[in-house]
This record gives sequence, C-alpha cells and structure tokens, in this order.
Amino acid sequence: MALWKDRILPWFVHAALRTTEFQEVRSEYLGKAEGQVLEIGFGSGLNLPHLSDRVRKLYAVEPADAAWRIARATVERAPFPVERTGTTAEAIPLPDGSVDEVISSFSLCTIPDAEKALREVRRVLRPGGTFRFVEHGRSEDARIAKWQDRLDPVQQWLAGGCHLNREPDRLLREAGFRIERLDRFEIPGPRVIMSLYGGAAIISSCSTSKSAVSED
Repeated sequence: MALWKDRILPWFVHAALRTTEFQEVRSEYLGKAEGQVLEIGFGSGLNLPHLSDRVRKLYAVEPADAAWRIARATVERAPFPVERTGTTAEAIPLPDGSVDEVISSFSLCTIPDAEKALREVRRVLRPGGTFRFVEHGRSEDARIAKWQDRLDPVQQWLAGGCHLNREPDRLLREAGFRIERLDRFEIPGPRVIMSLYGGAAIISSCSTSKSAVSED
C-alpha cells in the first residue's frame, strides 16, 4: 500500500486533475491571489500556471516527495520563487501573520485533521488576508450525498485518505472564517466526486469558538 500511496498515487492524481475543466476552475477561484502566498496541498504544481505575476513568493506545503518531483519543471518555470515549506498543513512552519493569502485546491478532502489545518491557516494569514479555495465535497443532492457516505471508506482507501463527503464551507466557518464568496457547482464526471465548492473567505471578527462563528 505504501508503494501505491507514495509513488503511484501522485502520478494518478496529477493526470486526473489536469483536465480542461479543472484548469478552468483553478483560474477562476485561485488566479487573483497576490503577494506572499501559501498553498496547502501543493501537489504536482498544477495551480502554478494559473497564478499571476502579482504573487511575490509561493510557500508550498506538500507531504508527497513524488508530487514535488513531478512539479519540478513547473516550479522552475514559475515567474516567482516557490519554496517547499513543510509537509503537513496541520503544522505550518511560518510565523503568525506572515502571508497575504492562502490557496487550496482539492486538498481539504485529504488532510487528516482539516480543522487543525484551517486553524493553522488562520494563524499564518495576516489580518485582512484571504483564503481562496476550490474543493470537492458533500453534494447538495441528497441521493448523491448518501452514495458519498457509502463509498467514503473505499475512497479513503484508494485515494490516500481522500473523503467524498466533507463540507468545506462548514469547516471554514467552524475554524472562524467568514465566507465572502461560495459557489456550488458540478463539472463533468462521477457526481460523487464532482460536487465542487469554490470561493474565498477571510478571518471572522467573531470568536473562534464554534458557538460564536458567523453563520453566513
């Protein structure tokens, strides 16, 4: 299983997530990032071509060495420096308030402790900074959501811990973010996987406790 997860799966994910439809949503939801940017779940660098030259530096959190190797040529062509910064979003080795924006694509589904990771994202974001995201998750269609619940254990086993039924918007609100934009949509493909969430969030002025988080 380690061979599949560490060496083969990164190539499979790289191929699966580079379709035209995925490229379009990367540009739409992540392309406006600027300044000092952190990406959690950098993967094989598929977001790099969709980021503008307004990015001064990209800090990349990526656990898989194989994915980082796949990204090497894309990293070398980037118009800004890209630095691998840690291997887990649950413990980001950056100071408090040190980045202008954070981006994430198809990563919150797989991070083992997504709640802790989002608290770390809050910590490293400067006041007023933006978290931009495009993720897959629980469908709005109740029939599809039931299938996601049934298939989630299989998906986790096959896809390195990826969950079909997480709710990125709920996770963000519970971590103390205020969602400024949230689009729910599907792209062609199996509906249990292609229910997408795209948008942007900022740190809420409310308490980080669940009882005080804004319910936008």
